[in-house]
Amino acid sequence: MLAGHKAVFDCIKAFSETDCTEDLKRIDVPTMILHGDDDQIVPIADSALLSATLIQGSTLKVIPGAPHGMCSTLKDQINAELLTFLQRVMTVEEIKPAMRE
Repeated sequence: MLAGHKAVFDCIKAFSETDCTEDLKRIDVPTMILHGDDDQIVPIADSALLSATLIQGSTLKVIPGAPHGMCSTLKDQINAELLTFLQRVMTVEEIKPAMRE
């Protein structure tokens, strides 16, 4: 990542001090939360695990050994997880209208 010191400091300050609890509770679409269990930047307990309890019906996928930058370092694994989730969600969402008829 390339950024100035002030910009990085301001970013860390903003995401560590902003309470998104009420926003997360209002999410009502299929949601997948991906997090590496070796993330040294954002603690999993204070982010992914908490978000999964706040977003009703969300899917939590913890990637063993994955670091903070897992979308770059493990892109093939992350893309496979995303595609699997999207295929499952699309199948469920396509079935729901047919069940109402």
